[in-house]
Amino acid sequence: MQQNGDANQRIARISGHLNPRNLQMEESSGLQQVNCRAKGGSAGFRVAILGAAGGIGQPLAMLMKMNPLVSVLHLYDVVNSPGVTADISHMDTGAVVRGFLGQNQLENALTGMDLVIIPAGVPRKPGMTRDDLFNINAGIVKTLCEGVAKCCPKAIVNLISNPVNSTVPIAAEVFKKSGTFDPKRLLGVTMLDVVRANTFVAEVLGIDPREVDVPVVGGHAGVTILPLLSQVKPPCSFTPEETDYLTVRIQNGGTEVVEAKAGAGSATLSMAYAAVKFADACLRGLRGDAGVVQCAFVASQVTELPFFASKVRLGRTGIAEIYPLGPLNAYERIGLDKAKKELASSIEKGVSFIKK
Repeated sequence: MQQNGDANQRIARISGHLNPRNLQMEESSGLQQVNCRAKGGSAGFRVAILGAAGGIGQPLAMLMKMNPLVSVLHLYDVVNSPGVTADISHMDTGAVVRGFLGQNQLENALTGMDLVIIPAGVPRKPGMTRDDLFNINAGIVKTLCEGVAKCCPKAIVNLISNPVNSTVPIAAEVFKKSGTFDPKRLLGVTMLDVVRANTFVAEVLGIDPREVDVPVVGGHAGVTILPLLSQVKPPCSFTPEETDYLTVRIQNGGTEVVEAKAGAGSATLSMAYAAVKFADACLRGLRGDAGVVQCAFVASQVTELPFFASKVRLGRTGIAEIYPLGPLNAYERIGLDKAKKELASSIEKGVSFIKK
């Protein structure tokens, strides 16, 4: 009898490891799931991905499972998250993976998290602008952020869902309504613009992209994306033609992928890579590493706008410092004026969605 009891306990532990409470299984088998912490699991941070079964969510989940700073990884979605969870849980890395399916399990997915990454929403298709996504994705972000406010208000939130220029203000308004808004903990992920800028500049210079650092400020759509090519590291100069080519290509990088995929999707793999790169920076900041600096779309006083993307230093409570733009050349000053006009209306659109 003791041997059967031990076996049942092990089975229950495995079930609890992969999924939240499964009442149907418990009723049919008599087994009670347990809250599992896998043997040999690494110490680290607890991370939730909301939208983990999507085009960005799946590679993002895989890459976060590989991150040694992650100890517990919660994968939430409204469809297919059990399959993604089972698949990724077989990877022999330290993070324990648990899956959560449907809105009734959202609170369980979020409770106790240190970092919440939100790629949930519909992807952009050919001919669509990021604003075309607004009505669907705005409601999704609102619901998910209400869950964050209730279950893990101290978590760092990395918001990927487009249009970021509007969804970050939506998230801020949701948190303000709940009395949990901390501008240091809400970051819109614009890392893909930086990744693209580093890649495209490296192509022009003929060097390794890992040696390039291009600040990208403003927002995360079209002309609001402003690469500061005058501040590239290593220092270099570009002809007016190169500057125009690089700026336009960086601004239209998402469209380039959407058109190349010809209706089969948007920038999912490069976005997942960029999101993990940014999430890793946030986790290193939480750990207390010094000098962790990345660009992000945040509540800001760098300009007259309430939100703006610029370089931020990450620390134990999220944003430790927001850096000024630094000296801009004439081309960048013109670009900044264009970016701010577009950003102002996108920000207002997000705020109005919650206040209406």
